Amino acid sequence: MKFLVEKEKIFNGIKLVANVAAMKSLQPVLANILIETTEDKSLRLTATDFDLTISTIVEAQIEDEGKITLPAKKLNDIVSRLADKLITFELNSETNSVNIKCENAKFDIKGISASEFPNVLDVNLLAENAIDIEMKPFIKAIRQASFAAANFETNNLLSGVVCDINENTLEMASTDGNRLARVREKIENIEKKSSQLIIPSKTTNEFLKMSTLINDKSIKIYTDRTKLILKTENSMMISRIMEGQYPKYNQLIPTENPKTAIVNRNKLISALELVSIMVNEKTSIVKFDFSENNLVLRGDTPDSGASEETLNIDYKGEDMTIAFNYKYVIDGLKNMEENEVKIEMNTNLSPTVFRPNSEEDYISLIMPVQMR
Repeated sequence: MKFLVEKEKIFNGIKLVANVAAMKSLQPVLANILIETTEDKSLRLTATDFDLTISTIVEAQIEDEGKITLPAKKLNDIVSRLADKLITFELNSETNSVNIKCENAKFDIKGISASEFPNVLDVNLLAENAIDIEMKPFIKAIRQASFAAANFETNNLLSGVVCDINENTLEMASTDGNRLARVREKIENIEKKSSQLIIPSKTTNEFLKMSTLINDKSIKIYTDRTKLILKTENSMMISRIMEGQYPKYNQLIPTENPKTAIVNRNKLISALELVSIMVNEKTSIVKFDFSENNLVLRGDTPDSGASEETLNIDYKGEDMTIAFNYKYVIDGLKNMEENEVKIEMNTNLSPTVFRPNSEEDYISLIMPVQMR
């Protein structure tokens, strides 16, 4: 195998797939990227940890066909440091080593035979199983909904993100039991098809990283038995689908919260980050003291000291003190796009909703912490 490729193209391809290479697997080949020539004289790069597979096509000048797997981290390190010029890759099939040349730089990197790489791209991309939707609202929904999923590395459904697609709406939501994020986006569902899936949050997080390197205007969503396939023109992500009954999260969202406050989003984030310096790292609790047009944020750690910041807000309700894990509040705020945030409350132990002031389609719900 021998090919020539522009540094930017191969580097973007490596970045796109390398995150899923399994560095600690019992199978050394899973720490590698499969590099293979295709029938249409391009390169295909593939990496997998079995739970998640990412593959992408890279434009290249193919002189000799073939395939090999190379260590993802080492390959990334080499290519990232090469000049922005044409790079030549040449495989010695007897030693499974690849010679990489760029201007005056030369590397020899040991690989593992492609025959040891698992056949993870064997999926059915049937047209009747495809849903074609716009990329922009899909990415936005993932970004705004997936951060509240639990950080479990198991099949626990709370580590998944619910994705509900119908004729003209995409709804995504996640919850870890202490907080909930839900977003609804208007979409142009070309085939008018419906689908309900629970996607592992690992998959949604990797897709967010992957999306920064993709310029496609739409994405095709396929299901193949227990697998989800997200496909753009040149890239493909294959993930397992989580099975089970996700909690009825919409029933957790209060229909009425009598106390509301309007706060500047950026000022609230800055104030929380400032006050949190003196917060107990184990509990991360910040107290919100609401009074007429005033919000005082307080943090304290008995053996370290205390902190306080006051914000002018729009609030006309009765005085109230409510405590939150400040990290949950910041996560929700940072995924909003509007300057003003509405905080909707009932009691100091009731679910509290944070939402953009002029938008009903996105909410971040947080359970308060009981104060002692």
